[in-house]
Amino acid sequence: MTRAGLTTERLVRAGAELADEVGFDQVTLSALARRFDVKVASLYSHLKNSQDLRTGIALLALEELADRAADALAGRSGKDALTAFANVYRDYAREHPGRYAAARLRLDPETAAAGAGVRHARMTRAILRGYDLTEPDQTHAVRMLGSVFHGYVSLELSGGFSHSEPDSEETWSRILDALDALLRNWPAR
Repeated sequence: MTRAGLTTERLVRAGAELADEVGFDQVTLSALARRFDVKVASLYSHLKNSQDLRTGIALLALEELADRAADALAGRSGKDALTAFANVYRDYAREHPGRYAAARLRLDPETAAAGAGVRHARMTRAILRGYDLTEPDQTHAVRMLGSVFHGYVSLELSGGFSHSEPDSEETWSRILDALDALLRNWPAR
């Protein structure tokens, strides 16, 4: 018999909150069961194992990010779209560090194809169409943007830029300026 009030969605959302509090790597079925004051066995009606929970959190994070990005991109193009998109990722990582880490979880191809990661890729490519990039350069640019955004956010979250001037806000702004300039002047093959 399942415990009243427990659902897969409720457990995944609670797992996401836990990830933001203690870190995504610390999220387990045991930790989640303690949060609900139930035995781990009570969760098996809704989740197969800790990996199932972690996958659910990753899918939730990707969906939340995609919704925010879609809202931020509406009606924007060029550098304005690039900046809005980048800021969504940075702001989300700051507000939800555990969920942001979950969004980086490697998913099996079928799960990934059914998740919001596909929306992220489409939005990134839509931004790049404003820079008139075609394949394979568009794919190179998608990878570059993801690397820069994730790398900067990860270093910033770990305190990597807190010990020196200029302020990381200024650097972030300059990086976005540089990315825009690079995308407008993409090197020929």
